[in-house]
Amino acid sequence: MASLVEKEAIPQEEHNGKQETEDGKGSDDEDAPPTSSSSTGAKKKRKRKKKTGTPATTDTTAPADAPVNGITETQDDATTSTEASPPLEDTVTDKDGESTPSASGEAKKRKRKKKTAAASSNDAGAPVTNPTNMLLLYDGSYREPTAPAPRKKQTNPPSISISELYTDETYPKGMEMSYTDDSTAAQRFTTEEKKALDRAQSDVYSEIRRAAEAHRQTRKYMQKYIKPGMKMIDICEHLEETSRKLIGEKGLEAGLAFPTGCSLNHCAAHYTPNGGDNTVLGYDDVCKIDFGTHVNGRIIDCAFTVAFNPKYEPLLTAVKDATNTGIKAAGIDVRLCDVGEAIQEVMESYEVELEGKTYRVKSIRNLNGHSIAPYRIHAGKTVPIVRGGEATKMEEGEFFAIETFGSTGRGQVHDDMDCSHYMKNFDIGHVPLRMASAKQLLNVINQNFSTLAFCRRWLDRLGQSRYLMALKNLCDSGIVDPYPPLCDVRGSYTAQYEHTILLRPTCKEVISKGDDY
Repeated sequence: MASLVEKEAIPQEEHNGKQETEDGKGSDDEDAPPTSSSSTGAKKKRKRKKKTGTPATTDTTAPADAPVNGITETQDDATTSTEASPPLEDTVTDKDGESTPSASGEAKKRKRKKKTAAASSNDAGAPVTNPTNMLLLYDGSYREPTAPAPRKKQTNPPSISISELYTDETYPKGMEMSYTDDSTAAQRFTTEEKKALDRAQSDVYSEIRRAAEAHRQTRKYMQKYIKPGMKMIDICEHLEETSRKLIGEKGLEAGLAFPTGCSLNHCAAHYTPNGGDNTVLGYDDVCKIDFGTHVNGRIIDCAFTVAFNPKYEPLLTAVKDATNTGIKAAGIDVRLCDVGEAIQEVMESYEVELEGKTYRVKSIRNLNGHSIAPYRIHAGKTVPIVRGGEATKMEEGEFFAIETFGSTGRGQVHDDMDCSHYMKNFDIGHVPLRMASAKQLLNVINQNFSTLAFCRRWLDRLGQSRYLMALKNLCDSGIVDPYPPLCDVRGSYTAQYEHTILLRPTCKEVISKGDDY
């Protein structure tokens, strides 16, 4: 008896001109008894058809070992048939009697091999061909994006330096504003050349933004901290201590840019308490908080006004609106006098009622904004807050402090009260000094402040004593310039708001801008 070919369908054949029936009996040999093997073979073939999904048709072919006319069909007879049904499984029998894979079997094997190869390549860490959320590198490969390191959370009160909070040195940007000064301004933001110039200054931007973030967090905390009844000297020292922690004070590399101004009421600027000053902040006082931070000489100069009595709100609103107007008007190739005119127009459109009397808010005409350079708070250009100022133009890459002062008084200030602010002359050369104490004090100033402003309290903090004569000698020699408090008439009230802006090649950035103002 021939062996059963389990994985191949047997072609239909006619023997002696008679077709075999489904149960293995030929039409001419109905009396031939079917063998058990032929019945079993037919069942197996029907099962295989169901598994392979072929249509369920009546099988009229005889099993391989079914007797035909009393003779069992041999293997050679089966292979000589002229018609073959579609293959049901993976192998067929060739003429030599060997099993070979069919077309469908080869396709299935190739598919299985592909799946196995893909799984093994992924397990081995091979490049992903169709990545999801992957970064394309310059060499054409992919990698997963690096997850940013988790940032520390600032304490309350703030004590963690900004560089520790932003370890990747990607500090928050200020408010970016487009230029509106001429027809080419709209193209600056999209020009590739301007973008390249912007990228070239990334280190400078990082330094100034770090200083700005330290300023923002310090003032946000101090606005809640300051209360009526506190001593002005305590307010200033607490603010400066907080600011030193956040900026990460390190000699001349990072620290405070100038003493904290806390000018009250008619005093508009440059007042900070000297040692022993017991002035107390009252509920009806208007206090201007003006302080600065710097990183590698890149200075943030920013100020705001504190008033507890709501009757001063129109005064504060007028000055804040005027400052924002000046920021909007500023830009590359804008004339400084045009900025001043825009500021005055807005400032003097406001009125404030105090004690039943209405006052028009006036711009203080002899106070100005100014350009800023590394380690130089007043870099030469002034930004007026009234019309008729300089016609000098602002230039690309410059830093400016846009600050405005409003007053219910005359709108003009003069020197008054004891001096507390001092600053070494930026342009001074070598000046011979005869007084030994003056030489020693100058050495302290050079090492700790250089050309940044300082105050007497800071000299006290460094352990200096009996230095007033030496300080006076330095002022008389022109090495150090004094900056006494600037005041309007007594009984008047003044307010101040200020921001530092940068005229970038692509846009104007208000670096010190925050959620508060």
